[in-house]
Parts: sequence; C-alpha cells; structure tokens
Amino acid sequence: MLSNYPLSEVEKCFLKESGVTEITTKIPYLMVDNFPKMGLLTACRFLEWAAANPDGVISLPTGKTPEFFIKWTQFLLENWDSKKGQDIRAEYGMSDLKKPVLKDLHFVQIDEFYPIASEQANSFFHYVNKFYIDGFGLDPAKALLINSDDITLAEGKHFSEIFPTLKVDLSLRFREASTKEEKLQQESIYLIDKWCGEYEQKIRDKGGIGFFLGGIGPDGHIAFNTRGSDLYSTTRLTETNFETQAVAAGDLGGIEVSANRLVITIGLETIVYNPEAVGIIIAAGEAKAQIVKDSLETTLDNIYPATVLQKLKNGRFYLTKGAASKLTDSVNSYFQKGEWTQAKTEKSILELCKKLGKYANRLKLEDLKNDPYTSLIPNLSENTVKQVIDSTIAKLNKGIEKEEGEVLLHTGPHHDDISLGILPHITNQLSEKSNEAHFSVLTSGFTAVTNTFVIDTLQYTKKLLDQDLIQMVNYEDFFQTGYKLKMDKDIYHYLTNVASEEPDQIKRGLCHRVVRALVSIFEVPNSQKLRETINDVLAILKNSYDGEKNPPKIQKLKGMIREFEEELVWAHFGVKVKNVHHLRLGFYTGDIFTEQPDKKRDVEPIVEMFREVNPTKISLTLDPEGSGPDTHYKVLQATAEAVRQWSKEKDLSDLRIIGYRNVWFQFEASESNVIVPVSLGDLSVMEDSFANCYLSQVNASFPSYAHNGKFSTIAKRTWVKQLNDIQLLLGKDYFYQHDMAKVRASHGLIFFKDMNVEEFIAHARELEKSIEGMI
Repeated sequence: MLSNYPLSEVEKCFLKESGVTEITTKIPYLMVDNFPKMGLLTACRFLEWAAANPDGVISLPTGKTPEFFIKWTQFLLENWDSKKGQDIRAEYGMSDLKKPVLKDLHFVQIDEFYPIASEQANSFFHYVNKFYIDGFGLDPAKALLINSDDITLAEGKHFSEIFPTLKVDLSLRFREASTKEEKLQQESIYLIDKWCGEYEQKIRDKGGIGFFLGGIGPDGHIAFNTRGSDLYSTTRLTETNFETQAVAAGDLGGIEVSANRLVITIGLETIVYNPEAVGIIIAAGEAKAQIVKDSLETTLDNIYPATVLQKLKNGRFYLTKGAASKLTDSVNSYFQKGEWTQAKTEKSILELCKKLGKYANRLKLEDLKNDPYTSLIPNLSENTVKQVIDSTIAKLNKGIEKEEGEVLLHTGPHHDDISLGILPHITNQLSEKSNEAHFSVLTSGFTAVTNTFVIDTLQYTKKLLDQDLIQMVNYEDFFQTGYKLKMDKDIYHYLTNVASEEPDQIKRGLCHRVVRALVSIFEVPNSQKLRETINDVLAILKNSYDGEKNPPKIQKLKGMIREFEEELVWAHFGVKVKNVHHLRLGFYTGDIFTEQPDKKRDVEPIVEMFREVNPTKISLTLDPEGSGPDTHYKVLQATAEAVRQWSKEKDLSDLRIIGYRNVWFQFEASESNVIVPVSLGDLSVMEDSFANCYLSQVNASFPSYAHNGKFSTIAKRTWVKQLNDIQLLLGKDYFYQHDMAKVRASHGLIFFKDMNVEEFIAHARELEKSIEGMI
C-alpha cells in the first residue's frame, strides 16, 4: 500500500515516528498518539502543501476538531525561524522549506447551516472569517463563502421574511404550493438550488479544491454529506440525520434547533473533482474507531461517505491511536508487536469468545492455537483460559471489597460526569459510615443549560413571587445575608417533594435556588430590584439567538443551576452541600476554543481543594489521548499538575487515583483493573436521580449521537454491555450462583482503573508534552 501512494516529506517523518510498517486499508492513514499531536501533523502537512501551491485552492473545517490544527499553524508561522520552530521543522522534514505565504490562497467554505445570520458567532461563515480569513491572513476577495444573508430569494426578500420560523420545507420542491407564503418559499428554494449550482461551478472554475481538510461525523459524514449521500453529489441544500443534528446541537443551542435547520454543503464529488487534490480526514478518539474502520476498510460505498477519498491518490486519514484502534492493521500490530502483556492475553481471549460465540470455559486449546491472536500467547496451555478467568475474578473481587476509613474526593469535568461514570461504586462507599466523601465539578458547565430552560424557570419564579410563594424574600436580612443560608434545607425540601411526587413544588424548589443565585450574582438589594433583575435577564435571553454566548453573569446563573443539580444528586445519599465543591475553573469560557489551563488560575484552586479535603482517593475522568470533549482533557491536565504540585508538599505514596470513563468513551475489560457489580436497583437510582435532579438535562437538548434521550440511558446500556462481555469470560452462572448477594444481583458492570500517583502522572504526561511550548 505504501509504495502505491506517494507520501510527502512531512508524512514520511510522521509515519516513521508512528512505527506503523504495514497499511492495508483502502485509503492510507497516519497515526499519532493524541489529539494535539494530530493538530501538529495536519498543520505541518498544510504548510508543506501551501509552500508548494502558494495560489492553490483550500477548503478547511469548522467546529472544535481543527482546534490544534489552527493553533499549530499559527504557531509555526509566527515561530518559523525561532529555535522551537526550527526544531519542529527539522524533526518533520521541513528544514529546507521556505516559509509559506498564505495570502494568495483561494478559500472555499465547506458548509453552513441554513438559514443562519452571517453575523452570528455560531455561523460557519463567522468561524471561517475569524479563524481562517483573518487568522491565517487570507485574502477575502479570493474566498468563496456561504453567506445566508446574501443568497437571493423570491422578490428579493431576506430569509427572515421568507422563512420566519427558520424552517425550510423541502417537500415544496416536489409538491404544489398551497398558499402565497408557500409559493414564495418554493420559489426561494429553487433560487437557493440555483445558487448552489453556481457555487459548485465557481469551485470547478478554480480547478477544484487542491487541499481539503475535514472531520468525520459519527455516521461517517464529511462536510454535511451524511450516511447514504450520493458519491457523485455536488453542492446542495439538504436535510441532515439525527447523528449530525446531535453533533450540531452544541453550535445551535440545542437539538430542538438543529433538528429543524437545513444545511448547504459541498458534495462528495466536489471534494474529489480535482484528481491531484490532497484530501485529508482527521479523527480522534475511540468513539470514532468503528466508523473509521468502516470508512477505511470498505470499498466505495455511499453508506460510508468518506470512502470517496479512494478516488484521490493523495487521499489520507490522520488518526489518533484511539480512532485507529479497530483497524485490522492496528489490531494486528497490537498483538504482533512489542512485549506481550496480561492485557493482551485477556483481550485476545475475550475477542475469541465473541468470534466463536463460546464461553471461555468451553474454549479448547485447539481454538486458541487456531486463532491468529491467541496463538501468540506465551506458554499457551490448557491453563491459559483459567488464568484469564482468575484474573477477571480478581478484578471483580477488588470491586466488591469493603472500603473503610477513606477520604474520598470524586471529581468530574462536567456536572453529571461522576454520576454517569461510577455512581454505583460511590453508593457502596457511602454505605460505610467511616468513609468521608467529597464531590467536585471543576467547571461551571453553563453551556449545557439552554436559554429556553432559564426563561421558563425565571417566568415561573416571577409567578411565584406574585403569589407570595417565595416567602424567604420577605425576611428582613434576606438580601444582606439570608440568601446565603439554609442551602441544605433547600435541598431537603426539594427532594421531599420528589418523594411526594409534587412537580409544582419541585419546580418551586428550583426557583428558590435561582432567587438565591440572582441575589448573589447581581447583588440584588430588595424585592423590587429582584423583579427588575429577572426582567432584565429575560429580556437579554429573549433577544439572544440560539447558541449565542451569554454575558458572564448569565453564564454564572446557568452554572449555579447546574451546581444546584449536582448538590441534589449527592444529597440522595446524605452528602451535605459543603461537601460538594464548585471550582468553576477559569479556562471554561463558552468560546469555541477554550484556553489551555493556567497554572495559577486553574491549578491552584485544585491544589487548595486537595489541601482542604486531604483525600486518600481521588477519582477523575481519564482521557489521556485528549480526544473526548475538550473540557475533559483540559481538566485532566489541570488535575495532573495539581497532583504534581501537591506531591511537593506531602508524601502521596499512599494516594490512589481512580480513573473512570463515561458516556463519551469506555474502558475495555482488559484495560481496567477494577470491576464493580451494578444491580437493577443501582440502575434505577442512577436513572431516577438523573431525571429528578438534572432538570436542565432531562429534555436532552444536547444529546449523544448514540441516543436521542438522556445520557443516563447511555450509561445504563454501557454497564449492561460490559456485563455481557465479562459473562463470556466467567459464565452467567458465576453471577447468579455467587456467594455474595451483590454479585448475584449484577445486571451491569463498571470498569475503572486504580492507579498510584506515578501511574496517573505517566498517563497525563504525554498529552502535556504534545502541547508544551505551543501556547
């Protein structure tokens, strides 16, 4: 495969560094350790191409995926001749490369929501102008952009007049218009189609795209060419599917918006029109592993749109190890290269069970010898499977050990991460009275709360104030000090009404906390000013477009709603409000690209919390590849640095770090060293607490692409699937005949990794190194 495709000097260097020696996929790929390193690879290749094609045609992606491509490109251009820049260029085959000048490149916008105002910060038009036209110093006159405001519609009207609800009914392409409004809409749709054809022709007049860089969606879409798109498709106005709408929900302010918004996208044929084009798809994280495998190992197929890159001799995938983990090449390499480990033995045995549809205790030595992977197990014998079974039982035994006298600090990047990651494990710990538990969410989490939710809550709050049903505001000292008091009472009353099944009183409980938050944030001095403040906030939100970045005080209000929800969850188990810590790290700003954690602003508060709590165990989400939501790996960086700093003050040789994963990515059984049983009762507690406490999330405005509903359902399915895997190794009877009721009641399992401080720091170090010196 490698000999059939010419690699650039940059690609040769990264290929050598990766250690990959065989590529058997339909499209070549390069693999790097983590998400930031993928940005470096992509930036180097882009600048290498731009130096050779100073007036070429480029098309670059939007969203969060290109974050480190953009940052590394800017860094290299600004530091081309500095020592750091020279070192990077020398390492990756660019020593003799003349610094590229980007101002003569022709830019082609890949896609856009329709309709959307161009001045909105969440429009892709705004994105490409900010990060590419301005950020890279491109010439606006040489850019082909998709500006909804400028597309001619019927009678010369603006889209807000033609489509006042911002919904476009594409059935009007094929049916008769029944009203004057529909006739204008139908004519406008035809005019948009005409515009798309002209846009396509302008791209072709330039000779087609010379350098295309795009991400890949969970359904395999590139640009907005979703699963099933015609491989010969061109620029068009089209609908999207659920997976794409779920991904876009964060940009547009909720799936309620993205589900009703169309898109304009270049087509698959547009991408490959120029046969000499460099076409690159970037993908990070294990969540993308299956679609990457399908896209790279399948012949041309409209079910997998990215297979269209097979038409380009310079078609490539740039992947993190996680994204490449299911490729046949990666699986072969994992088992065939390097030291053989116990994890490899466990993984190969489990995969053989799945392949043959057999329980482990029914595997014969002949089965193991005939399999390409299990046959590699050193000292393969009749006892090999039993050793794996014993190892798995040891992990399970560790998960049911009684923990006593521990000071537990459970942390999460977002609200609900801890609950969705390891709630049943925590309930076991909380049942032991000698344990002390603390919980900390490290960011404010305000982006997960929709404007609509806050508007509805504030309007209900006004109604209660009018009815004198928020009586605490009548207390003489409420606006001076009273608003800070009786937080635990708020929580208790709220949960009492959950138990009583009083929905109005539950909502009233939320409104009480919102009033406290308003008084705190806006320094409200009296009842009259409280009403004025509520009206001011309502006016701002009602005049904001969906997905617009809120002012800081409204961000804080949304964050305090999330914090209240988190306190409610842990109050289920008697945890006091003072034991739920809200760190609100400063890097979390609501911008498309959040800042890197700052050692003073973001690390010191974590160290202070460690000093205050003095934990013996710390749990955290473990994403060393940096491929999950960007908040996850930035929190991981800050936490790792905090542990390092704390270790200078205190002997941490006995401190244990619990690395868990949640709905975004999961451990394999072989990666974990602790397995915790999950009963139906545990599943019910998790589902109920999510539904009763995370009120802002129940409607799933920002769902996972894997499920159109609550995240708690995904967690439940994950735990059940993990049980199914372990049952292949241990047998179902191991569970229902076990001596312990906890194991007999297992209908799901949680996997996590128990580490000492050195092991944890090693996991985080590679991610830190990949970013060091750039920002």
